[in-house]
Amino acid sequence: MSLIEPEHPFAEFIKILGKGKKGARPLTQDEAYRAMKMILADEVLPIQLGAFLMLMRVKEETPEELAGFVAAAQESFDCSSAVKVDLDWSSYAGKRRHLPWFLLSTLLLAENGIKVFMHGAGGHTEGRVYTENVLRQLGIDYAHSLAEAEQQLTQHNFSYLSLEHICKPLYEMINLRPVMGLRSPVHTLVRLLNPLQASHSIQGIFHPSYRQVHQKAALLLGQQRMAVLKGEGGETERNPDVECLVQSVYDGELLDETWPALFERRHMKDEELNPESMRQLWQGKLEDEFAEATIIGTAAVALKLLGKAGDQQQAHELAEQFWQQRNKQRL
Repeated sequence: MSLIEPEHPFAEFIKILGKGKKGARPLTQDEAYRAMKMILADEVLPIQLGAFLMLMRVKEETPEELAGFVAAAQESFDCSSAVKVDLDWSSYAGKRRHLPWFLLSTLLLAENGIKVFMHGAGGHTEGRVYTENVLRQLGIDYAHSLAEAEQQLTQHNFSYLSLEHICKPLYEMINLRPVMGLRSPVHTLVRLLNPLQASHSIQGIFHPSYRQVHQKAALLLGQQRMAVLKGEGGETERNPDVECLVQSVYDGELLDETWPALFERRHMKDEELNPESMRQLWQGKLEDEFAEATIIGTAAVALKLLGKAGDQQQAHELAEQFWQQRNKQRL
């Protein structure tokens, strides 16, 4: 007489998602929270994890699911910081059409007293330029621990820390991208982690439908001040050639605002992504109207979110002033 194997506890969540067109439904926020708790505690079989991630990928995450995943992830690590961080900036997409000019936006903000903590992961998609690789070429050391990140924030107002040093299981899952051939919910949830509990956070997405999912998930998580935009290449970067819709949470309210294009005609994409151009521009050895407009325009969105300016024009003028001041200092 054979014994029937008891059902694995995680099978509950796979059944909810995979019962077919009529039987399947999204997870509730609590179910998503419990599912991610099990995943991060290594209580899930590899075959179950693969099935779960791909079922989620096919149907796409709801704000409730995303909020549950993020809450579980935040509980899995202790990143309480003695340093008051102004702006959490996620960088997970990598760039393939243009250089990551947004990096110079963050450095510009940092030069003007704004503490920016950036987290990301590199190398999970072939053919893209990732933040941590470019930082090396700019001569900027990234942190290898939370303690080092705090030290850098105190000294330089900027630090980049890989997800590997924040939540290793999530880092391992995000690197399943080449194995699965597709992104997974992990690529979405990591953008909302805000590991050092910054007072403000900003994220970039590629698919416009995810903008509102991020916005509503942030509201469910109780994040008071966050903004999400369709960034160039999926990074947190405003493309100056097109209108930019920014959707945000501000003190419990959902807000939408459109930032105008800064040029009438679109620029050609770079023939070659050479990070050396970023270093030269930052040092005042190169002029590039598209790059400068990207840097200033992206910084302006952040400055308005931070409450440093009352409207878009003031924010843009302040970002432009920051850029012109550093140009004068180099003369």
